[in-house]
Amino acid sequence: MPSQTTDSNALQTILGSGGSIGVELAKALPAYTNRIRLVSRNPKKVNETDELMPADLTKADDIDRAVAGSAIVYVTVGFEYSTKVWQATWPPFIRHVIDACIRHQAKLVFFDNIYMYDPEHLGHLTEETPNRPTSKKGEVRKEVAEMIMEGINSGKLTALIARAADFLGPKNSVIEEMVHKNFLKGKKADWFASTDKLHNFTFTPDAGKATALLGNTPDAYNQVWHLPTDRTPLTGKDWVDLFAKEMNVAPKVQAIPVWLLSVLGIFIPIMREFKEMSYQYDRDYVFDSSKFEKRFDFKPTTPQEAVKAVVNGMEV
Repeated sequence: MPSQTTDSNALQTILGSGGSIGVELAKALPAYTNRIRLVSRNPKKVNETDELMPADLTKADDIDRAVAGSAIVYVTVGFEYSTKVWQATWPPFIRHVIDACIRHQAKLVFFDNIYMYDPEHLGHLTEETPNRPTSKKGEVRKEVAEMIMEGINSGKLTALIARAADFLGPKNSVIEEMVHKNFLKGKKADWFASTDKLHNFTFTPDAGKATALLGNTPDAYNQVWHLPTDRTPLTGKDWVDLFAKEMNVAPKVQAIPVWLLSVLGIFIPIMREFKEMSYQYDRDYVFDSSKFEKRFDFKPTTPQEAVKAVVNGMEV
Protein backbone atom coordinates (compact mmCIF):
# COMPACT_ATOMS: atom_id res chain seq x y z
CA MET A 1 0.00 0.00 0.00
CA PRO A 2 1.31 3.51 -0.78
CA SER A 3 2.71 5.61 2.01
CA GLN A 4 0.18 7.82 3.75
CA THR A 5 0.29 11.17 5.48
CA THR A 6 1.45 10.69 9.07
CA ASP A 7 0.89 14.21 10.47
CA SER A 8 -2.21 13.75 12.58
CA ASN A 9 -2.18 17.46 13.37
CA ALA A 10 -2.62 18.55 9.75
CA LEU A 11 -5.91 20.37 9.19
CA GLN A 12 -8.21 18.67 6.68
CA THR A 13 -11.20 20.66 5.47
CA ILE A 14 -14.46 19.56 3.85
CA LEU A 15 -16.24 22.14 1.70
CA GLY A 16 -19.88 21.10 1.59
CA SER A 17 -19.82 19.00 4.73
CA GLY A 18 -23.55 18.44 5.18
CA GLY A 19 -24.26 16.17 2.21
CA SER A 20 -24.20 12.39 2.07
CA ILE A 21 -20.54 12.19 1.03
CA GLY A 22 -19.38 15.01 3.28
CA VAL A 23 -20.78 13.23 6.31
CA GLU A 24 -19.30 9.84 5.37
CA LEU A 25 -15.95 11.48 4.64
CA ALA A 26 -15.98 13.22 8.02
CA LYS A 27 -16.60 9.85 9.68
CA ALA A 28 -13.55 8.40 7.92
CA LEU A 29 -11.04 11.22 8.43
CA PRO A 30 -10.26 10.67 12.15
CA ALA A 31 -8.19 7.67 11.05
CA TYR A 32 -5.76 10.20 9.54
CA THR A 33 -6.05 13.48 11.45
CA ASN A 34 -7.42 14.92 14.67
CA ARG A 35 -8.12 18.29 13.01
CA ILE A 36 -11.18 18.35 10.77
CA ARG A 37 -12.90 21.52 9.60
CA LEU A 38 -16.49 21.25 8.36
CA VAL A 39 -17.64 24.05 6.09
CA SER A 40 -21.19 24.72 4.87
CA ARG A 41 -23.99 27.23 5.42
CA ASN A 42 -24.93 25.51 8.65
CA PRO A 43 -22.31 22.89 9.52
CA LYS A 44 -23.01 20.26 12.15
CA LYS A 45 -20.48 18.13 14.00
CA VAL A 46 -19.92 14.56 12.89
CA ASN A 47 -17.03 13.98 15.30
CA GLU A 48 -16.79 15.58 18.72
CA THR A 49 -13.63 17.55 17.90
CA ASP A 50 -14.76 18.89 14.50
CA GLU A 51 -14.21 22.60 13.85
CA LEU A 52 -17.33 24.20 12.40
CA MET A 53 -17.10 27.10 9.95
CA PRO A 54 -20.33 28.56 8.54
CA ALA A 55 -19.72 29.95 5.05
CA ASP A 56 -21.35 30.92 1.78
CA LEU A 57 -19.39 28.87 -0.73
CA THR A 58 -20.49 31.05 -3.62
CA LYS A 59 -18.30 33.85 -2.18
CA ALA A 60 -14.57 33.97 -2.89
CA ASP A 61 -13.72 35.49 0.50
CA ASP A 62 -15.57 32.74 2.37
CA ILE A 63 -13.80 30.07 0.32
CA ASP A 64 -10.41 31.64 1.01
CA ARG A 65 -11.16 31.79 4.73
CA ALA A 66 -12.22 28.13 4.72
CA VAL A 67 -9.12 26.96 2.85
CA ALA A 68 -6.63 28.99 4.90
CA GLY A 69 -4.49 26.78 7.11
CA SER A 70 -5.65 23.53 5.48
CA ALA A 71 -3.28 20.81 4.38
CA ILE A 72 -6.00 19.04 2.37
CA VAL A 73 -9.27 20.45 1.05
CA TYR A 74 -12.09 18.12 -0.01
CA VAL A 75 -14.87 19.42 -2.26
CA THR A 76 -18.09 17.50 -1.64
CA VAL A 77 -20.47 20.42 -2.11
CA GLY A 78 -23.76 19.83 -3.89
CA PHE A 79 -25.37 22.86 -5.47
CA GLU A 80 -29.05 22.85 -6.39
CA TYR A 81 -29.77 20.23 -9.07
CA SER A 82 -30.55 22.78 -11.77
CA THR A 83 -28.76 23.34 -15.08
CA LYS A 84 -28.99 27.12 -14.70
CA VAL A 85 -27.63 27.01 -11.16
CA TRP A 86 -24.81 24.67 -12.17
CA GLN A 87 -23.79 26.82 -15.14
CA ALA A 88 -23.76 29.97 -13.01
CA THR A 89 -22.21 28.51 -9.86
CA TRP A 90 -19.83 25.61 -10.48
CA PRO A 91 -17.13 27.23 -12.68
CA PRO A 92 -16.56 30.34 -10.52
CA PHE A 93 -16.70 28.22 -7.36
CA ILE A 94 -14.00 25.86 -8.62
CA ARG A 95 -11.88 28.78 -9.83
CA HIS A 96 -12.02 30.30 -6.34
CA VAL A 97 -11.21 26.94 -4.73
CA ILE A 98 -8.22 26.35 -7.03
CA ASP A 99 -6.89 29.85 -6.44
CA ALA A 100 -7.28 29.49 -2.67
CA CYS A 101 -5.57 26.08 -2.63
CA ILE A 102 -2.63 27.45 -4.63
CA ARG A 103 -2.43 30.55 -2.41
CA HIS A 104 -2.47 28.53 0.82
CA GLN A 105 -0.52 25.53 -0.56
CA ALA A 106 -3.33 23.09 0.18
CA LYS A 107 -3.93 19.85 -1.70
CA LEU A 108 -7.31 19.54 -3.41
CA VAL A 109 -9.51 16.42 -3.52
CA PHE A 110 -12.48 16.93 -5.83
CA PHE A 111 -15.42 14.55 -5.47
CA ASP A 112 -16.95 14.13 -8.93
CA ASN A 113 -19.59 12.18 -10.85
CA ILE A 114 -19.62 10.62 -14.34
CA TYR A 115 -21.69 13.18 -16.25
CA MET A 116 -18.75 14.27 -18.44
CA TYR A 117 -18.19 10.80 -19.90
CA ASP A 118 -19.20 9.76 -23.41
CA PRO A 119 -22.63 8.03 -23.14
CA GLU A 120 -21.53 5.54 -25.80
CA HIS A 121 -19.06 4.14 -23.24
CA LEU A 122 -21.55 3.84 -20.38
CA GLY A 123 -21.41 0.04 -20.48
CA HIS A 124 -17.82 0.08 -19.19
CA LEU A 125 -16.62 3.26 -17.51
CA THR A 126 -12.99 3.58 -16.45
CA GLU A 127 -10.72 6.51 -15.64
CA GLU A 128 -9.72 6.49 -19.32
CA THR A 129 -13.26 6.86 -20.70
CA PRO A 130 -13.44 9.80 -23.16
CA ASN A 131 -14.96 13.03 -21.93
CA ARG A 132 -17.77 13.79 -24.36
CA PRO A 133 -20.90 14.89 -22.51
CA THR A 134 -24.24 15.14 -24.30
CA SER A 135 -26.01 16.95 -21.46
CA LYS A 136 -25.69 20.53 -20.23
CA LYS A 137 -24.90 19.34 -16.73
CA GLY A 138 -22.23 17.07 -18.19
CA GLU A 139 -20.70 20.04 -20.00
CA VAL A 140 -20.43 21.86 -16.67
CA ARG A 141 -18.73 18.87 -15.02
CA LYS A 142 -16.31 18.58 -17.96
CA GLU A 143 -15.42 22.28 -17.67
CA VAL A 144 -14.80 21.96 -13.94
CA ALA A 145 -12.64 18.83 -14.30
CA GLU A 146 -10.60 20.51 -17.03
CA MET A 147 -9.98 23.52 -14.78
CA ILE A 148 -8.57 21.22 -12.11
CA MET A 149 -6.40 19.31 -14.58
CA GLU A 150 -5.10 22.59 -15.99
CA GLY A 151 -4.10 23.60 -12.47
CA ILE A 152 -2.29 20.29 -12.03
CA ASN A 153 -0.56 20.57 -15.41
CA SER A 154 0.62 24.08 -14.59
CA GLY A 155 2.57 22.65 -11.68
CA LYS A 156 0.91 25.07 -9.28
CA LEU A 157 -1.84 22.77 -7.94
CA THR A 158 -1.65 19.36 -6.29
CA ALA A 159 -5.04 17.72 -6.73
CA LEU A 160 -6.93 14.55 -7.54
CA ILE A 161 -10.39 13.79 -8.88
CA ALA A 162 -12.37 11.03 -7.16
CA ARG A 163 -15.40 9.88 -9.17
CA ALA A 164 -18.40 7.87 -8.04
CA ALA A 165 -21.29 6.20 -9.79
CA ASP A 166 -24.88 6.98 -8.76
CA PHE A 167 -25.20 6.84 -4.98
CA LEU A 168 -26.66 4.04 -2.90
CA GLY A 169 -27.36 5.56 0.49
CA PRO A 170 -30.00 7.42 2.53
CA LYS A 171 -29.40 10.88 1.00
CA ASN A 172 -29.05 12.24 -2.56
CA SER A 173 -29.78 8.76 -3.89
CA VAL A 174 -32.15 8.12 -6.78
CA ILE A 175 -32.60 4.47 -5.82
CA GLU A 176 -33.48 5.54 -2.25
CA GLU A 177 -36.15 7.94 -3.52
CA MET A 178 -37.62 5.71 -6.25
CA VAL A 179 -37.43 2.28 -4.64
CA HIS A 180 -36.92 2.29 -0.86
CA LYS A 181 -39.18 5.24 -0.05
CA ASN A 182 -41.89 4.07 -2.45
CA PHE A 183 -41.96 0.65 -0.79
CA LEU A 184 -42.15 2.32 2.63
CA LYS A 185 -45.26 4.16 1.39
CA GLY A 186 -46.83 0.96 0.10
CA LYS A 187 -46.31 2.02 -3.53
CA LYS A 188 -44.67 0.37 -6.50
CA ALA A 189 -41.01 1.13 -7.05
CA ASP A 190 -40.22 3.53 -9.88
CA TRP A 191 -37.35 3.25 -12.35
CA PHE A 192 -36.31 5.38 -15.29
CA ALA A 193 -36.56 4.22 -18.92
CA SER A 194 -35.92 0.47 -18.62
CA THR A 195 -35.70 -2.01 -15.74
CA ASP A 196 -33.73 -4.59 -17.74
CA LYS A 197 -30.48 -2.64 -18.15
CA LEU A 198 -27.47 -3.16 -15.89
CA HIS A 199 -26.77 -0.39 -13.37
CA ASN A 200 -24.30 -0.33 -10.49
CA PHE A 201 -24.22 2.08 -7.56
CA THR A 202 -21.52 3.43 -5.24
CA PHE A 203 -22.33 2.77 -1.58
CA THR A 204 -21.80 6.10 0.16
CA PRO A 205 -19.81 4.80 3.19
CA ASP A 206 -17.38 3.15 0.74
CA ALA A 207 -17.07 6.46 -1.10
CA GLY A 208 -16.34 8.35 2.10
CA LYS A 209 -13.69 5.89 3.28
CA ALA A 210 -12.04 5.77 -0.14
CA THR A 211 -11.97 9.55 -0.56
CA ALA A 212 -10.27 9.92 2.84
CA LEU A 213 -7.75 7.24 1.88
CA LEU A 214 -6.95 8.93 -1.43
CA GLY A 215 -6.57 12.33 0.21
CA ASN A 216 -4.05 10.89 2.65
CA THR A 217 -2.00 8.99 0.07
CA PRO A 218 0.57 11.44 -1.34
CA ASP A 219 1.25 9.62 -4.58
CA ALA A 220 -2.45 9.24 -5.37
CA TYR A 221 -2.55 12.88 -6.45
CA ASN A 222 -2.51 14.42 -9.93
CA GLN A 223 -4.77 11.76 -11.45
CA VAL A 224 -8.36 10.52 -11.62
CA TRP A 225 -9.69 7.68 -9.47
CA HIS A 226 -12.95 5.74 -9.61
CA LEU A 227 -14.20 5.09 -6.09
CA PRO A 228 -14.87 1.47 -5.05
CA THR A 229 -18.12 0.21 -6.55
CA ASP A 230 -19.30 -3.39 -6.70
CA ARG A 231 -19.68 -4.67 -10.27
CA THR A 232 -22.14 -7.49 -9.67
CA PRO A 233 -24.23 -7.44 -12.88
CA LEU A 234 -27.61 -6.29 -11.58
CA THR A 235 -30.46 -4.78 -13.58
CA GLY A 236 -32.95 -2.24 -12.32
CA LYS A 237 -35.37 -5.11 -11.68
CA ASP A 238 -32.69 -6.96 -9.71
CA TRP A 239 -32.18 -3.94 -7.45
CA VAL A 240 -35.92 -3.68 -6.87
CA ASP A 241 -35.98 -7.38 -5.98
CA LEU A 242 -33.14 -6.88 -3.45
CA PHE A 243 -35.01 -4.08 -1.67
CA ALA A 244 -38.30 -5.98 -1.80
CA LYS A 245 -36.73 -9.09 -0.29
CA GLU A 246 -35.04 -7.12 2.51
CA MET A 247 -38.27 -5.21 3.24
CA ASN A 248 -40.52 -8.27 2.83
CA VAL A 249 -42.77 -6.60 0.25
CA ALA A 250 -43.89 -7.53 -3.26
CA PRO A 251 -41.26 -6.54 -5.88
CA LYS A 252 -43.59 -4.39 -7.94
CA VAL A 253 -41.99 -1.81 -10.22
CA GLN A 254 -42.97 0.53 -13.03
CA ALA A 255 -40.62 2.04 -15.59
CA ILE A 256 -41.14 5.75 -16.25
CA PRO A 257 -40.74 6.38 -20.00
CA VAL A 258 -38.46 9.27 -20.96
CA TRP A 259 -41.25 11.19 -22.71
CA LEU A 260 -43.26 11.20 -19.48
CA LEU A 261 -40.50 13.10 -17.63
CA SER A 262 -41.41 16.24 -19.59
CA VAL A 263 -45.04 15.93 -18.54
CA LEU A 264 -44.14 15.20 -14.92
CA GLY A 265 -41.80 18.19 -15.01
CA ILE A 266 -44.81 20.48 -15.27
CA PHE A 267 -45.85 19.36 -11.80
CA ILE A 268 -42.53 18.20 -10.34
CA PRO A 269 -39.73 20.57 -11.47
CA ILE A 270 -36.90 18.18 -10.56
CA MET A 271 -38.19 15.76 -13.21
CA ARG A 272 -37.33 18.31 -15.90
CA GLU A 273 -33.77 18.21 -14.64
CA PHE A 274 -33.64 14.41 -14.80
CA LYS A 275 -34.70 14.20 -18.43
CA GLU A 276 -31.33 15.04 -19.98
CA MET A 277 -29.70 12.41 -17.76
CA SER A 278 -32.20 9.66 -18.64
CA TYR A 279 -29.69 8.09 -21.05
CA GLN A 280 -28.05 6.61 -17.96
CA TYR A 281 -31.03 4.27 -17.60
CA ASP A 282 -31.82 3.31 -21.21
CA ARG A 283 -28.60 1.33 -21.63
CA ASP A 284 -26.19 -0.68 -19.47
CA TYR A 285 -24.33 1.43 -16.89
CA VAL A 286 -21.23 -0.28 -15.50
CA PHE A 287 -18.78 1.73 -13.40
CA ASP A 288 -15.36 0.06 -13.11
CA SER A 289 -13.28 0.86 -10.01
CA SER A 290 -10.69 -1.90 -10.42
CA LYS A 291 -7.81 0.62 -10.45
CA PHE A 292 -8.63 1.68 -6.89
CA GLU A 293 -9.52 -1.82 -5.68
CA LYS A 294 -6.22 -3.28 -6.87
CA ARG A 295 -4.09 -0.39 -5.65
CA PHE A 296 -5.55 -0.34 -2.14
CA ASP A 297 -6.73 -3.95 -1.80
CA PHE A 298 -10.23 -2.61 -1.13
CA LYS A 299 -13.32 -4.77 -1.54
CA PRO A 300 -16.51 -2.76 -2.18
CA THR A 301 -19.59 -3.52 -0.11
CA THR A 302 -21.79 -6.06 -1.90
CA PRO A 303 -25.22 -4.98 -3.18
CA GLN A 304 -26.90 -7.28 -0.67
CA GLU A 305 -24.95 -5.81 2.25
CA ALA A 306 -25.51 -2.25 1.05
CA VAL A 307 -29.26 -2.66 0.57
CA LYS A 308 -29.56 -4.28 3.99
CA ALA A 309 -27.68 -1.35 5.54
CA VAL A 310 -29.91 1.23 3.83
CA VAL A 311 -33.10 -0.55 4.89
CA ASN A 312 -31.80 -0.90 8.46
CA GLY A 313 -30.80 2.76 8.76
CA MET A 314 -27.16 2.52 7.62
CA GLU A 315 -25.75 0.77 10.68
CA VAL A 316 -22.52 -0.33 9.03
